[in-house]
Amino acid sequence: MKRNFLFDCYQTPRGKLLRDLETEYLQKQITVSCQQTVLQIGGLGWEDEFIDCSLYKYYTILDAKNLGCKQARKIQAKAYRLPLQSESVDMIIVPHLLEFDAYRFQTMREIERVLKPEGVFLALNFNPWCFWIRCQYLWDIHLADSWRGHFIGRGRILDWLKLLNFEVTASSDFNLETISTQHGKFVRHYNSLASTAYAVKAIKRRYNLIPLTPVTNGIARLAMANTFNSSAQNEHHD
Repeated sequence: MKRNFLFDCYQTPRGKLLRDLETEYLQKQITVSCQQTVLQIGGLGWEDEFIDCSLYKYYTILDAKNLGCKQARKIQAKAYRLPLQSESVDMIIVPHLLEFDAYRFQTMREIERVLKPEGVFLALNFNPWCFWIRCQYLWDIHLADSWRGHFIGRGRILDWLKLLNFEVTASSDFNLETISTQHGKFVRHYNSLASTAYAVKAIKRRYNLIPLTPVTNGIARLAMANTFNSSAQNEHHD
């Protein structure tokens, strides 16, 4: 499924509402310092609506077709082959890319590689059970290859993050009117039929193993207790 489907959806009246909700959501979620490195995988073209690139000078957009707003730094590359050093990014934003990526799990591995420990991962995806998304998908039949397509459910994203040692901190639903967010580790796995899209926020955890060294059995030694006091008492009696 081509990513042009995303931009076609944004042109519809309901898609414009979704775009406004996602813009509001991203404005609140980008809470890292201006001096930290933020990577967006998958350009949108309207990043200036939720990020001030003149303030966030290290905000970079990576896209295979070099999409994205003109004010941001851009890298033209594939998502599953990130030309970045390991553990060099503080926050990664993936807006509606994984569902159009044929190498999505390899992309997730690359995200885990370049993200710093305790770095933030944020992904936006369509709800695969939304009736409007399915109708829009069938309407663009020249872009579709099957009814199922490549939409990714929330449960699968959570499973991938768990395998890659991410801790999910919040999950949000976009209902074209409001944004409902659930915090904590116990995020629901089912998909709401009412929501058009959802967001997952997670933190990369780094667990260090503590080696257990074997305890060596030493030779037992006899210690003379109160030797000094005993000799002193004998001298006193003499």
